[in-house]
Amino acid sequence: MSSVYEGPVFVVKDNIDTDQIIPAQYLNLIPTIPEEYEKLGSYALIGLPESLYSTRYVNEGELDSEYPIVIAGRNFGCGSSREHAPIALGSAGCKLVLAESFARIFFRNCVATGELYPCDVTERLCEVLNTGDEVRVDLDAGTVLNISTCNEYSIKPLGEVRPVIDAGGLFNFARANGMIAS
Repeated sequence: MSSVYEGPVFVVKDNIDTDQIIPAQYLNLIPTIPEEYEKLGSYALIGLPESLYSTRYVNEGELDSEYPIVIAGRNFGCGSSREHAPIALGSAGCKLVLAESFARIFFRNCVATGELYPCDVTERLCEVLNTGDEVRVDLDAGTVLNISTCNEYSIKPLGEVRPVIDAGGLFNFARANGMIAS
């Protein structure tokens, strides 16, 4: 797996809940069916209020987002325990969410599904970055570089969960390490 991810960011604030990430009416889509997995991504972050977020994460009629990195404030992924939330973001092309903090169940679902890296930031990046800013995230170095301003920020190491996400989730990790039969 790559340790460096680059691209434009999509910025949200605090307490983005799983209903904003993927509203309940789309939970009938089954992620293990390829066509439905793709469709799930087209609805990622569609529950955000338009009054606060005029830019859509995935443009209407598209399946993928132009933003591989989501920047968030505190308590990202709060609300329900739906694993569809990180799956929808991953299906849309999200590689990482950089947040001040995550709801525990969302963090665990990111690890379990292997869809994306939930990275804790050490500064309130949702106040210094804007949607569309280009950044380079280096997971090994623990850095986020704003390409246009050359400002650099830190992320906390993922530790023991990183190899699980690298492997594509818990089941792939367990198979690769002989914990369950292939």
